[in-house]
Amino acid sequence: MALTHGITLGWFSPTLDLLFSDKNPFGDPLTIKQATLAGSIVALGSLLVNFILSWPLDYFGRKIVMYATAVPNLVDIADRLHITLTSDTTILSQINWILVYVGGHVACLYVARFLVGVTGGIMLVVLPIFIAEIADDDVRGTLSSLLMLNLCAGIALGLVMATYIPYYVMPFVVSAMAIIYMLLIIPLPETPQFLLKRGRYEKAEKSFRFYKNLRTKSPSNPTKEADEEQEFNTFRDNVLGDKNPQKATCRDLISPVALKVFGLIATLLLCNTFSGGFAILNYASNIFADLGSSIDPNTSANVAGVSQLLGILSAVLLVDRLGRRWLLIPSLVGTGLGEMAVGLLKTFASKKFLSENGWLGLALISFVEYMVSLGLIPLTFMVIVELLPPKILSIGSSIGVASYSVILFLVLLVYPMMISGYGVGSVMYMSAGVCFLGAIVLGIFIPETKGKQILQ
Repeated sequence: MALTHGITLGWFSPTLDLLFSDKNPFGDPLTIKQATLAGSIVALGSLLVNFILSWPLDYFGRKIVMYATAVPNLVDIADRLHITLTSDTTILSQINWILVYVGGHVACLYVARFLVGVTGGIMLVVLPIFIAEIADDDVRGTLSSLLMLNLCAGIALGLVMATYIPYYVMPFVVSAMAIIYMLLIIPLPETPQFLLKRGRYEKAEKSFRFYKNLRTKSPSNPTKEADEEQEFNTFRDNVLGDKNPQKATCRDLISPVALKVFGLIATLLLCNTFSGGFAILNYASNIFADLGSSIDPNTSANVAGVSQLLGILSAVLLVDRLGRRWLLIPSLVGTGLGEMAVGLLKTFASKKFLSENGWLGLALISFVEYMVSLGLIPLTFMVIVELLPPKILSIGSSIGVASYSVILFLVLLVYPMMISGYGVGSVMYMSAGVCFLGAIVLGIFIPETKGKQILQ
């Protein structure tokens, strides 16, 4: 699902040229303000769903919510298909009335992008929690990083596909992937932690054995069976603790421990968004055009997307070896240095130099995307889950992603305006300052969470 969502995100930047043209499938050519709103409204979709997400997570479970991540993507695909199709097929009939109402208007684009945000909001909460609850402590970091690896791989694929594949082919590809995702997770049981909290002890043990790769009980080997039974009993006692666990209260959210964690989460989220990692890719074509490079902006955007993918891959290989801090802090410092270099290049280099040495701006932006993807992008939501006390894990994660959505909306809203009004250089200086400040604060206060047990 992360791959599918990434493709949908990556689709936007190379498609801007089409949306600004007379051939815009959504009606008249977009204005700068309309494109800015379409780019930032993703965060509003994420924000809306996170206001209510903690309740279904704790009531229906992780797996049911995981199914929900695919639904907005299917609606988003149908939204784009409706522009050229008037079919009365079963797939389109369920949403046809909404689409008929909005027609081929720019509002259709807003709805599609809003639903992309809904998918992202659900995914960034439920999947890190799901992974944290089923993974062994020594591989949790690697598995969590794979989530962002697939997301960034999807963004890179989306950049390439939107550049070289006809516009109307994309919906069929992405809708098929969303359906495949829904089919693949059917055999996966609910997490044992959730089942224990709901009092479903037999199903919890089966789930525990499934994710621990333990064979079913075998009377022929009583010693091994007793060891496995003891392992589950210990796990159950750790999860349940108090036999009558209480729900999280407002007092739990404002306890000294929780407030410190929320402060660290706020710092992480501010660094994640204002570092410009996602915003740069979202408006990559415009940024490279502003740098005056003679290299095709869409080609440059594709190279930057691949650099981000390589950064995530490096994080997957290193996170459980080096730990979280040793990737986060260098990631922030490296990103800040790269953005400072881009700002200096734009400020002091002549247009002729930029045109003749277009590779330099591309190399620096690619370095920024690699460094921000080495730690900050893949580790933010993993560390949020690992920092939060077990009792407020679900609601704390929802609050974190909701806050992220608000900040991201503001960043995506003002980023193109700042580039247009103040230039790429000023924006890069701002992002570099945030990265350096974040490196200092997190370097002093954030603990290492490698190997920490997730007991909820």
